[in-house]
Amino acid sequence: MRPVRSSVLCRLLPAPYSLALRSLVLVLLCITPHCQAVQAENVTVLEGGTAQISCRLQNYDGSIVVIQNPRRQTLFFNGTRALKDDRFQMVLFTQRLVRITLTNVSVSDEGGYFCQLYTDSTHHQVATLSVLVPPETPTVEVKQEAVEGGEAELTCVSPRSKPAATLRWMRKGREIAGVVSLQDNGKTFSVSSTIRIPVERKDDGAALSCEAFHPALNGQKRIRHYRLDVYFAPTVRIVPPAGILREGDSLTLTCSVTGNPLPRNTQWSKINDTLPERAEISGTTLQISRLSQSHNGTYLCQAQNDYGRAADHYTLLVYDPGAVVETHSAVPYAVIGGVLALLVFTVICVLIVTIWCSVRQKGSYRTREPILAWY
Repeated sequence: MRPVRSSVLCRLLPAPYSLALRSLVLVLLCITPHCQAVQAENVTVLEGGTAQISCRLQNYDGSIVVIQNPRRQTLFFNGTRALKDDRFQMVLFTQRLVRITLTNVSVSDEGGYFCQLYTDSTHHQVATLSVLVPPETPTVEVKQEAVEGGEAELTCVSPRSKPAATLRWMRKGREIAGVVSLQDNGKTFSVSSTIRIPVERKDDGAALSCEAFHPALNGQKRIRHYRLDVYFAPTVRIVPPAGILREGDSLTLTCSVTGNPLPRNTQWSKINDTLPERAEISGTTLQISRLSQSHNGTYLCQAQNDYGRAADHYTLLVYDPGAVVETHSAVPYAVIGGVLALLVFTVICVLIVTIWCSVRQKGSYRTREPILAWY
């Protein structure tokens, strides 16, 4: 016995039957072994990857199968290519399964793909293609220069992702809260996170990182490392020579300079005088050969950058070797003189005490003498 076609049965239903009842009858008929149906599966793929779009057939009897893109353009008609796009390929056509592949997927390919089965009544299902766009490694933009005593303003940018990436600032294992901005670019999103942090000189070179998280990264993250560049005024320190400088010796002074940016030049000068003719300057070093007492004075090293100026000084005193010997030979005599003075002071104190005791004894004797005479 031949099965009754659904279209014929629908025509046999009285006109007063509602549309809902007619639909119910069709569904019940599809439970029978002779009903044809089609099923589609949703697909999620990374941008640039390959998507497999599958249409599963039930009780296929050779009817026409058509696959259309989201713009309702026919891609394949019963296994035959209908649209000239080589990215689409028919890889399987059986009585149970029709499968096509789409290579180099882009976000413009996203949408619903129609699996249509033409029988007495058309059956179709939609396979939704979703495209994920993972973020690239974010970039860091300096919105405000970091100057000692001020604030640094940094923005981490992820220019393109779908869905929107999640950004996080980190420093020494701790998160720094940022102000997040989200921009919808149509199919993709641009995300940024801005932080403002106070900075000091010690923060120069401090390590920060901006991390991007996204479902397409499977728990991984894209990290951009950044080191703070803190600008500050220079510091200057003259490294003095060791020991006593004598006539004929050479003097070498090194000017140790820090700063950001590092001063390009250092300036050597002599206070209230000009530098000696034999003075030679090489970078941050000042050298004077064959010293003499005429070189005595205060020497100054100065440095500056865009954020300040600093200086340090060194006072040079060249000793005469003869004077140094006399000074050293005078030290024992000074010690002896001090000892003699102490002895003289001790003797004087003893004499004073002796005289004082003698005077007291005489006074006491004179007081007792009249008392003895009366007796």
